Amino acid sequence: MTFYRHSGPRSYLTSTMTDRFDCYYCHDNLHGKKYVKKDEKHVCTKCFDKLCANTCAECRRPIGADSKELHHKNRYWHEDCFRCAKCYKPLANEPFSARDDGKIMCGKCGSREDGNRCQGCYKVVMPGAQNVEYKNKVWHDECFTCFECKQPIRTQSFLARGDDIYCAPCHEKKFAKKCFKCKQPITSGGISYQDQPWHSECFVCETCRKPLAGSRFTSHEDHVYCVDCYKTDVAKKCHGCKNPITGFGHGTNVVNYEGFSWHEYCFTCKKCSLSLANKRFVINAEQIYCPDCAKKL
Repeated sequence: MTFYRHSGPRSYLTSTMTDRFDCYYCHDNLHGKKYVKKDEKHVCTKCFDKLCANTCAECRRPIGADSKELHHKNRYWHEDCFRCAKCYKPLANEPFSARDDGKIMCGKCGSREDGNRCQGCYKVVMPGAQNVEYKNKVWHDECFTCFECKQPIRTQSFLARGDDIYCAPCHEKKFAKKCFKCKQPITSGGISYQDQPWHSECFVCETCRKPLAGSRFTSHEDHVYCVDCYKTDVAKKCHGCKNPITGFGHGTNVVNYEGFSWHEYCFTCKKCSLSLANKRFVINAEQIYCPDCAKKL
């Protein structure tokens, strides 16, 4: 908003004619009479008021030769009419603002009317008031609040989601990824496993609590285990060799039958050691045999 200041009102009345001149319009002799010099023409006060005077933008009446006149951008006012449109303070020798709708206002009222409006309460942010500016918008300091907890941000850090502002704690709580294990927000770092986020400190063996980042591990029923604990506490035991079936290393395939499990390489005929994986077999006294050996029993 731009403020202007007048140098003061002016008057057209210059002097009393001492030479012999006639009025440019009515041709009356002006000798000894008051006159106005308008555009290099000598005009009697009567003709000036009737034919030359500017119209006051406020009261719509002519600004006569005996009146003091103020003007701004091709508009004219009587000195007494040049007042603030809000508080009516005389502005002849005061700074003022001119609005697009033609109103003239003092600095205080102009600031209230045309100043930046707070995005929180939509009231004018007065010059000098505590405020926050962000992305070409302005808020009163107390109106710049977190969208979630409604507390003023003030000197805290904040983050934006669209047009909404959040303090850092609320943003973390609402938008940060939640750890698959503890369900709390992950604010930095973290580990991704099977498209699920984990805190590094939560990604540990379910049994011994050993950190698993960078180590071999496996999962079972939404829990993760180091290799040793999985072998000891979780893995099924092979019905043939009695060792854990871990799925690691040699012989990752498993054969399951009637509640028993075997490493694929352990699923062999008890008598001739023929591999029976994907072949017909006979079970006798919890032992497996190929059909030929079973006949000889």
